[in-house]
Amino acid sequence: MSDDIDVVWVSSSTVLQRFDQPLLQHISQYMNVAQWEYRHGKDEGSSIDEAVSLLHEYLSECPHPIHLAGHGAGGAIALIYARRYPQKVRSLILLAVPSRPANTWHAHYYLQRQLFTISREQVLAMSVRNLFGEQPHYTTKKLMAVLNKDLEQSPLSHSLFKLVDLPEDGVSMPMMICGSKNDLIVNSPALLGWLKWFKPEDYLWECPKGHHFFHYFYPQKVGEQMLSFWQPYHLQPTMQSQILSPNLIN
Repeated sequence: MSDDIDVVWVSSSTVLQRFDQPLLQHISQYMNVAQWEYRHGKDEGSSIDEAVSLLHEYLSECPHPIHLAGHGAGGAIALIYARRYPQKVRSLILLAVPSRPANTWHAHYYLQRQLFTISREQVLAMSVRNLFGEQPHYTTKKLMAVLNKDLEQSPLSHSLFKLVDLPEDGVSMPMMICGSKNDLIVNSPALLGWLKWFKPEDYLWECPKGHHFFHYFYPQKVGEQMLSFWQPYHLQPTMQSQILSPNLIN
């Protein structure tokens, strides 16, 4: 790991990385960004604790605290890491992570399987609509395959028999919570639940639209909000003036 890394983006699975790339490309124009992804072998068990341990092994090489960020289950990993190793984290940004952080799209998938007598494919098709909005048939089929793979790779051990939970709490470092106003998985009430843990320096922002993967559909808008949050801690004045331009921030 390079000593000049500013931001580490935490990804929970390889198949979802494609939806992070537009945002990471945008913020990498201003800050040095590294991407960490959780991987486990087919014969290995997976758990949030294992993911946090692997992330700590990776970050142990960094000589200074870093800005940590992640979306969905990746954000849940980043959150648990920030609670366990606060001395390693300068700030934390969570995208589409509810105040009950285990309530990812995976939990919603298994809950629907428990409640309704419909097939796995039908629930996956519903999940595509909930996560991405209405899509053409061919795109829906491709996204169903992506979500199916993500169910296998997720470190959150949800199943048809049991939904796991994670503690509700805040963090000691500055924190930003981001969501989308038309996200059916992590809706506004789920985001507002964070407010009881907020410190004066914490910030909550909702993208007007974009569903669950709003950072994929609106990478520049989301990236500028993230950079504005980071600017008191890191960015140079010339960069600040670009990011805070009225033409860029709504």
